[in-house]
Amino acid sequence: MAAAPTAPPPASADDEIVYESMPCIRIYKNRVERYFGSEFVAASTDAATGVASHDRVISPNVSARLYLPRLDDSAAIATAEAEAKFPVLVYYHGGGFCLGSAFNPTFHAYFNTFAALANALVVSVEYRLAPEHPVPAAYADSWEALAWVAGHAGGEGDEAWLVDHADFSRLYLGGESAGSNIAHHMAMRVAEEGLPHGAKIRGLVMIHPYFLGTNKVDSDDLDPAVRESLGSLWRVMCPTTTGEDDPLINPLVDGAPALDALACDRVLVCIGEGDVLRDRGRAYYDRLTSSGWRGEAEIWQAPEKGHTFHLLEPHCDAAIEQDKVISGFLNR
Repeated sequence: MAAAPTAPPPASADDEIVYESMPCIRIYKNRVERYFGSEFVAASTDAATGVASHDRVISPNVSARLYLPRLDDSAAIATAEAEAKFPVLVYYHGGGFCLGSAFNPTFHAYFNTFAALANALVVSVEYRLAPEHPVPAAYADSWEALAWVAGHAGGEGDEAWLVDHADFSRLYLGGESAGSNIAHHMAMRVAEEGLPHGAKIRGLVMIHPYFLGTNKVDSDDLDPAVRESLGSLWRVMCPTTTGEDDPLINPLVDGAPALDALACDRVLVCIGEGDVLRDRGRAYYDRLTSSGWRGEAEIWQAPEKGHTFHLLEPHCDAAIEQDKVISGFLNR
């Protein structure tokens, strides 16, 4: 279960607060104080699942933690190790573009469990956070990570796990919240630019996507204060934005790149019934399926649950079911 944020100190009187979402973050005009999501846990082999993890530096700005499922314990272990191939999930963590880390205990625990369940090789990306590195820095870093992964599709590269165990015919992108937003934009960029070795994205996993818009949707009223805060957050994360109808945060707005160009064959959208962003995710699914895009899309809703509930309550029935849905999606 995700650790509760520690009690933050009182606000400083000598600096202007630009944005705060307590008890997680307080952004001043001249500095940022994070109280949640930046904790570090080392890569390891998980005793419960046998999933191994290790960290890679991709560039000065970008790194990743990779998770490899337990290899087959057979008499011919050397042969099994050489031949075992897994679907690859390139994953972007959420946190409103300003919180979270691929190396924190929450995501580490989540992927030790999920990689075992899905029997998938996970590449959890560490990108630069706003506001120190305003959006679109997160998109640039995320693209660099995806290109690095795809650079191994030709059978060579500097990461042995990707060379030896990645099935690039089953390459997926995914993320939750802001990470889901990033995954969408990566799939759109693939349509424009392609990937090394002609690698293709098979599918996209969109968990509680962070999309906004000036148009009102019913789920806005689930928690008007949270909804207002999400709008304010976006404007701080992306100072050059035109607002909530910027195509970066509203891919459905007139003038945004057409969804029929989305560069994958399959999309799974997961939403929570109690999430203020619920109907933004549903609208994304509806627009995609009516856009002329030739892939297959599905949507799954967690009854009564709120935003990123699966990270806060990883052992609840809905979180377990959501993981099974995603696992099934990756393995079909």
